[in-house]
Amino acid sequence: MAEEQAETATAEQAAPRLQIVRQYIRDLSFENVAAQKNSGTQGQPEITVQVNLDARKGQDNQYEVIQKLTITAKSEEDTVFLLELDYAGIFIIENVPDEQLHPFLMIECPRMLFPFVRRIVSDVTADGGFPPLNVDNIDFVQLYRAEIARQAAEKQKVN
Repeated sequence: MAEEQAETATAEQAAPRLQIVRQYIRDLSFENVAAQKNSGTQGQPEITVQVNLDARKGQDNQYEVIQKLTITAKSEEDTVFLLELDYAGIFIIENVPDEQLHPFLMIECPRMLFPFVRRIVSDVTADGGFPPLNVDNIDFVQLYRAEIARQAAEKQKVN
């Protein structure tokens, strides 16, 4: 019985631990280009969303993970609005092997921040005079794989 409890305690200690310490807006910019040009929007604008991720090691087991979204709405040839958001979280990460840390930072942490990013985008676009924009879910696993493939291709070009 004591052996089982010791094994359970060891397994619990070795389990990966992820805790959000804080999250915040690092930078936010919203430009209502249509209003600046005094032009109305005709029809449904085409919306593009670009996502970039960054992570930095802090003190001890703390990491800052940053989601950078650039959202552009265009109707025909004119830009309707431009939203740029850098949203960050400070995470404590423990018991994650070094070889798994990078994917953990680039997949799991952004996944936890995304609902807050989506809400900010919705509120800012609504406050900017447009219907609230609900950003589709982002597949952070696919985004990570695409970035690794891009880096490998770039490395191959150099060699």
